[in-house]
Amino acid sequence: MSTTVLKGRRIAILAADGVERVELERPRQALDDAGAATNVVSITSGKIQARDHDLEDAGTFAVDRLVGEVSVDDYEALLLPGGTVNPDKLRMDPAAVEFVRSFVRSGKPVASICHGPWSFVEADVARGRRLTSWPSIRTDLRNAGAEVVDEEVVTDGNITTSRSPDDLPAFCERIVQEFANAPQSAGAGSSRTD
Repeated sequence: MSTTVLKGRRIAILAADGVERVELERPRQALDDAGAATNVVSITSGKIQARDHDLEDAGTFAVDRLVGEVSVDDYEALLLPGGTVNPDKLRMDPAAVEFVRSFVRSGKPVASICHGPWSFVEADVARGRRLTSWPSIRTDLRNAGAEVVDEEVVTDGNITTSRSPDDLPAFCERIVQEFANAPQSAGAGSSRTD
């Protein structure tokens, strides 16, 4: 994959405490390697606590922007990593829910893995979509009107989903492709800051 295929593209990574480290880190690295400018957007400032297998402390990620201070117009694409606690916190925050809803409705690409698609339920954007996820939230997705499948990576319109960290190689490759196909918007966005 070209290191410039996403050059100039601004990607929001919406996450909160409890994010599964590998599900933020590996897709972010794939996006950065393809030339994107990634921002961790969250419901709190400072740093968010990452986890490994939901249970073990896995360090932190710096928060670049607060979700209440950004808009869909600031970014070309959205990434929603998983972890059990992370999407549960996001779905309780009205600004995070609205950000996800607005992104999906905008037609811009949105990608989510593992428990991340839980946010689609709260944002009421799962209905009529073909999605995959971690097995434990599939009933929630079905109840929200999604067609749930057990596949490595699924793209339906502007939404791409995967099941688990085991699917990260295919997920990362697909999101770089999907994000590269999105129209690039004008305007300044802030790039990744560590």
